[in-house]
This record gives sequence, structure tokens and C-alpha cells, in this order.
Amino acid sequence: MKKSSTESTAYASLGASSAKTGILDAVGEEFNTRYFAQPSGDILGDPHYSSFLHADGAGTKSIVAYLLYRETGNVSYFRTLATDSLVMNLDDLACVGALDCLLLSNTIGRNRSLIPDLAIREIIEGYRDNVNLLQQHGLNITLSGGETADVGDLVRTLLVDSTLAARVPRSNLVDTYRTVPGDLIIGFSSTGRSKLEQWDNSGIGSNGLTLARNLLLSRYHVDRYPEVSDPAIDQTLAYQGNYKVTDTYTELPCTIGEALLSPTKTYAPLVKSLLETHFDSIHSLIHCTGGGQTKIKRFGRGVSYEKEDLFPVPPLFSLIQRSANLDWGQMYAVFNMGHRLEACVEPTTADEIIERSRSFGIEAKIIGSVRASENENTVRISSPFGTFSY
Repeated sequence: MKKSSTESTAYASLGASSAKTGILDAVGEEFNTRYFAQPSGDILGDPHYSSFLHADGAGTKSIVAYLLYRETGNVSYFRTLATDSLVMNLDDLACVGALDCLLLSNTIGRNRSLIPDLAIREIIEGYRDNVNLLQQHGLNITLSGGETADVGDLVRTLLVDSTLAARVPRSNLVDTYRTVPGDLIIGFSSTGRSKLEQWDNSGIGSNGLTLARNLLLSRYHVDRYPEVSDPAIDQTLAYQGNYKVTDTYTELPCTIGEALLSPTKTYAPLVKSLLETHFDSIHSLIHCTGGGQTKIKRFGRGVSYEKEDLFPVPPLFSLIQRSANLDWGQMYAVFNMGHRLEACVEPTTADEIIERSRSFGIEAKIIGSVRASENENTVRISSPFGTFSY
């Protein structure tokens, strides 16, 4: 069995961190072991409630939208960045059960000489579309406005970030310390088309885009648009792939760029439904974002997460791996690899939870189980490409 690090060396060489270990050390590990999102004292002073103020964004996915826009002239590619920014916040809060009294604000930083006003309009409309859709599916979310800043001296292209506030009774918080040996791990597919989506999803989400972009896309892009690459990194590693964003690939129903830009699927309406009916039997919910399939290691106490029957690797992830013959252990430590939400649950309710997920158009399956660990938490992934221990 191969021992692998949760930190990807390939990602680090491009100036980014897959597991964010340095950031976690800076803020303190106590922020990352019990609740998936960090609760604070209630804003109204009620000791029975917790409040959340959670920030996230679309990350370097905005570069893919920018490249598609520059290559095609189609400004609508910017619209789904609002989905990515919102869902990265919303689904984090879903994992702690904070899905009521949601208040959304956005922050957009752009290089105005490169990002037109029409792109900002698309993003703002994207936020409005998402809020309206989520309201129709039972989420009480309000868009409160935000800030758009022209900061070309700081931002090379575009940043699309948001902040989401929530308030929830403490008794409704999902506490990962409830996870115990014997629990089953259910994975919820990141691909396909849920009832909230208009197109099939490639599964990429909004994590690992720095690595995916530089492994798949060719030097053509950085030669033509030098603003899309950090000049401080080793340029032999930048945009080392064989594809343009407008190229097609036989196993994908869209262009390479559109597959990378595929909007981050939200699980929040499903999670809300599951917590209303199965709260006691759901011991933890994990959003497999930074850290991919190893993210779960940070949560719970004295447990080993044994993942033995993952979803088949989606075509986009297989293409990324083949493009640079990237170590499979790093692939699982960076990307969600087929499911971006997982739940540790009591075995007696697993089938009911899977059926409920499928009713939302989201495929789900048992992908592993929880066992006891004598020391620190561990993750073991058994795959067709080897067994990896983290």
C-alpha cells in the first residue's frame, strides 16, 4: 500500500496548495476538526444559536471563463462563475446544517482593461438566477448586494468571491465528532445532471483548476494572453498541455474549456431534505473541495476512513491524469474524482438516503466505511490504480 501526502507537489510547483496545510497552521487546527464550517456566537446573542459568516469563491476558474471569452467573444461564459462562488460557500454551510436565514454578498475584483462591464453584468445576473432557483427549491436565501472593484494593479484578470451568512440552532449543527466506527460512507456523484442543472456536469467543481488548467491547456494561451499565468512560477510548468479551450475531446460532450468551466453542482437542497428526515443518523457531511478525497481526514476523532468502492473516474479527470502522467495518489488528493459530497451515516438508513438523493437527480452509492484508528485520523483509498494511504 502506497503512503501518499495530502499535499500535491505538482500543485505546489504552480504556486498553489491542494491541502492548504500552511493556511491551516496559520489559523490554528482548532478551526478544522469538529464542524465543517466554523460557527461563532450568535449575532443576536441567543446562547441556543450559532451564526456563520463564510467566504469562498470561484478561484482560478475565472481564468477559464476569460480564455473562452477571448477566444470566442462570448461574454456569457462569465455567468456561471456566480454559481461556483455561491455553491462553494453554500455547500460548505450545508455540511454543518446551516441552511436557514442565508444572506449573500459578493465581491468582484477585476482588471478593467481586460474584463468588460458586460462580464460583470453576466456575473451579477448569474447570482440572481441562482438565488431565484434555490428559493424555488426551499432555501431561504437573500442576495444583499456586494462590491465590484477595479483593481488592475492587484488582479491580473478577475476574482469572483462571495460571503454567506447564516444563523442556526446549535441543536441542528452537524457535529463530525459523532462519526463512529461502523458508519458507512455514502458518496454523492459530482457528474450527471441534477434537477437544478440544465446540462450534464463534468464534475470538476471549483477545486484543482490551477493544476487542471496548466496540465491540459497549451502554451498557445499564455503566449497570446500572458496575463493568465503567474510569472513567478517555473514557466516550463505553465500551460504544458496539448489543448486549446475550444478543442473537443471524444469522451466529453463539450469543449475542453467548457468542461473545465462546468458549474459547480450544489447539493444544498438535497442536504436540507436529508437533515429534515435523517438528522440523527447522519453523523458527518463532507464537501470534498480543497484536498479532494482526503479532505475528510481533518474531521472526526480517532477514525480511519476506508474508501473501497468509489465512482468510476470521470473522463475529464482521466484526461488530466494522462496529460502529465500525474501520480494517482496526487489526483485523489487534489480532485473530487467523481463525488464532491460524502456522508458518514448509520448503516440502517443508507439505502433510504441513496434513494432520496436519486430523487434529486444525483446518483449516490456506498463508497466505504469508517473504522477505528488508534492515533490520528487516516484515509485509505482502494482504486483500480492502486491503494493509497493518507
